Amino acid sequence: MAELTSDLLTAAYMAQVAAIRDRVLAYAVAMWGSATSLRDADVERLVARIVPVVQGGQLQVAGLTNAYVGQLAKLEGVSAVVAPIDRASVVGYRGVPADEVYRRPAVATYTALRDGKPFGAAREEGLGRLKSLVATDVQQARNRQARHAYSNTGFDYTIRTLSGSENCALCVIASTQRYHSAGLMPIHPGCDCGERGMRAGRDPGQVIDQRLLDLTYQQVDVKLASGDPAPVLGDKQSSAGKAISDFTDMIVTREHGELGATLAWRQDHFTGPSGLN
Repeated sequence: MAELTSDLLTAAYMAQVAAIRDRVLAYAVAMWGSATSLRDADVERLVARIVPVVQGGQLQVAGLTNAYVGQLAKLEGVSAVVAPIDRASVVGYRGVPADEVYRRPAVATYTALRDGKPFGAAREEGLGRLKSLVATDVQQARNRQARHAYSNTGFDYTIRTLSGSENCALCVIASTQRYHSAGLMPIHPGCDCGERGMRAGRDPGQVIDQRLLDLTYQQVDVKLASGDPAPVLGDKQSSAGKAISDFTDMIVTREHGELGATLAWRQDHFTGPSGLN
């Protein structure tokens, strides 16, 4: 049997979190598909069935995160104290009752119908909103419990670990940086990245993966050369002589009304309560 390493532990942890998320998502999607209509009584039944399963998944992920951080600390030789699971932080982080949050997919469906879309298309929009809510809630459970867990260890920083399945540009660029362990790692709705502790003695500086950052710059060069739009700030130029901003200027962390620290492009802004995920 192979010796347990930090890399193997992290990969196993991320796989287990993904499995929990996928099971909760599958259940929510099945429930949505089982509803023959979306009248108020139907929506109430859906919410009553989906919310407990989502919250169960959130708490399961929080417990798994605690175990992961504790084991990682042992492997890395740093101190660790088991962090209690704060249900309010894990399940109620939005500050909005879950029953209200999980009515939003139905509201999205009603809005699409009002805009003249056929019921099938409107229902798909509602399903998309539901899937985004579930994925984000599970991810936030991991992210918030990780913050508590790492604050009780000897780790000084956390680094972003990509899922290995499908990663957006925001997360790829963010993965080249390191974060203070006491802070909440910024994510975006639907994010499935993980995190990993790092000791100060092994800290290479703010940029932890210069190669990946350089490759990202190269990809931006390609997009600019092909005429694809890209965020441009100031008078900086790419290696191809095209105007472009440094990624540290392009990506910012904004405070979302419910999600908290959230990754965004600098030119993007949240649209207010109606746009909350």
